[in-house]
Formats: sequence, C-alpha cells, structure tokens
Amino acid sequence: MTESHIDFRRAKFLISAPDIAHLDQYLPGDVGVEIAFAGRSNAGKSSALNALTEQKNLARTSKTPGRTQLINVFELDAQRRLVDLPGYGFAQVPLAMKMKWQQSLAEYLQKRACLSGVVVLMDIRHPLKDLDMQMIEWAVASEIPVLALLTKSDKLAQSAKMKTVNEVRKALAEFGDWVQVESFSALKGTGKPKVLSILNEWCHPQWLANELDNQDNAE
Repeated sequence: MTESHIDFRRAKFLISAPDIAHLDQYLPGDVGVEIAFAGRSNAGKSSALNALTEQKNLARTSKTPGRTQLINVFELDAQRRLVDLPGYGFAQVPLAMKMKWQQSLAEYLQKRACLSGVVVLMDIRHPLKDLDMQMIEWAVASEIPVLALLTKSDKLAQSAKMKTVNEVRKALAEFGDWVQVESFSALKGTGKPKVLSILNEWCHPQWLANELDNQDNAE
C-alpha cells in the first residue's frame, strides 16, 4: 500500500467527551487511528494544534489554564483523528478531579487500541515535569511512540533552544526510538514541517495498511 500524505488543514471538530469512558460511547469500536495531544495546561497545546492545522479556532485557546476539561476529537478523514486531551497539572481544580484525570489518562494510553502516537507538549522553558515524565512512561510502557514537543521555542535564543533540546534528548535517551524530541513555535512556525512529517507517519501504521489492503482485496 502506498503511503499517502495527510492534509492536516482538513481537520474538523467531531465530538467532545467528558471523560475516557464516554469516548467509547461516542466512537464505538475503538477503530481507525488516533493521535493524542497531551500536556500541562500552560504548554500551548491549543495553539500548537491550531498552527499545525492552519486553523485559528480549531482548538479553543484560553487565558485561564485548565479551563477546558473535555476530550475534543478532530477528524482528519474517515479513518484518522486528532484527540486533544485536557491539560493536566492545572492548579485551580480540586485534587479529586486531578486524580480522576490522571487515572483516566493512564487508562486511555494503556487501553485505547487505535492510539497510534502521543504528542506530549512541554514549554521549552520548563520541560520534563513529573506529570510529563509520567505521560511518557505510560505511553512507552504501552508501546506507543511519543513526540516530546518543546513548545514556545521562540521564547529562547537559538543557542539556549538547542541546549535545552539536547538536554531533553539525553534525559529521554533511555526510551530509545520510542521517543522523539523536537522544538516548536506556534507563533513562528519553527519545527512545523518535522512535526507534520512525524504525524503523517503515525497516520499510516502498518496494521491500518494491512486492514485497508484486506478491504481492497475483498472488493
């Protein structure tokens, strides 16, 4: 099967779900391909999604971190979706809710069969906090590839940016090929081609290629 290029500009809002359990109700069958975006509530997740899809308002940005606590799903085509997970680590949320979300995120990463990759977004000035590492460890333990995306790279000089990228790569080297590290600026577009290349690769996992080939042969 020839790998096709995915046009991420075609992303459109599909559904919102209040938690992981409801996601199965809205998207029955756990089929197709999902790429999840996760990160602390101030990591610039919505801005990154909007920049990658070239849509100003696809993912709603807020001046109040942690305001969005829904799972938002965006459709690329009939087989592929981007999943915007609620920001974690937000301060103005009760502890019980934080714990519930940590449990739900772990369950999503460990049990969602159609999950093809996870983008863990981190402010390049404050990378690898405890919850970031936990997300990466959960994903790798479930054999899901991770892109550790260092956002807001325009906030640092080039030398400081490269120093941080190299430090994070060294810190995550233990995970081998399961984790890639890139810098990104939603404002400047820096790093966008590389990120889209990784996402496009994740949109074409071998199991999906086999499934589509079988459908073609059956026809």
